[in-house]
Amino acid sequence: RKIDRWGNVSTRALEPSAVNAIVKRRAQMAGLDPAEFSAHGLRSGYLTEAANRGIPLPEAMEQSRHRSVQQASDYYNNAKRRSGRASRLL
Repeated sequence: RKIDRWGNVSTRALEPSAVNAIVKRRAQMAGLDPAEFSAHGLRSGYLTEAANRGIPLPEAMEQSRHRSVQQASDYYNNAKRRSGRASRLL
């Protein structure tokens, strides 16, 4: 949500492009390449980390605000594949 200079919080959500601009600006301020960061990366990274920590998918979806179980479960499945027994053979 937008916060004005007096600390008032808007009732409207930020536009996705505004969130993306904030992420890129903060990455640059941290001395990182802003091209490597995006708002989408925050959401997908959150779900991947939630899966790695064993957080139930519905609980993680509530926080990430994903509406599609299929899309959110793809991140969970990818995380499980990377941490599964077969991946340790590589």
